[in-house]
Amino acid sequence: MAENEDWYASDVATFGDRVAAARENADMTQAALAKRLGIKQSTLRGWEDDLSEPRANRLSTLAGVLGVSMMWLINGEGEGIDAPDDTAATDANIKEALIELRDMRADLLKRAEQMGRLEKKLRRIFKGNTHG
Repeated sequence: MAENEDWYASDVATFGDRVAAARENADMTQAALAKRLGIKQSTLRGWEDDLSEPRANRLSTLAGVLGVSMMWLINGEGEGIDAPDDTAATDANIKEALIELRDMRADLLKRAEQMGRLEKKLRRIFKGNTHG
């Protein structure tokens, strides 16, 4: 339990970190959990991103659905989930994130090129309209 408390302790992890970890541990997507709780996915995303926190009644339901205690969600103490110990899974997650980042960068560069072409086209159209 000490390892669990260290990993998700209030000085290490945020409320949102614990919600996301418990949701992932329960093999639930944000959409699935939001539906179970009767809330919008954007509301759950706000909790996980530490932009907002649920009211007490939602917190109680959230803890129940995720199989953790309310206190664990709030401060990392009490019944929660075990700390991740699978280095291979972490390595795979890092590799997956790097691949996603590379793909996003390539898409961003492609979009930047498209924007440049569109800007040139608009300049030509604008110059044609002002001189005609």
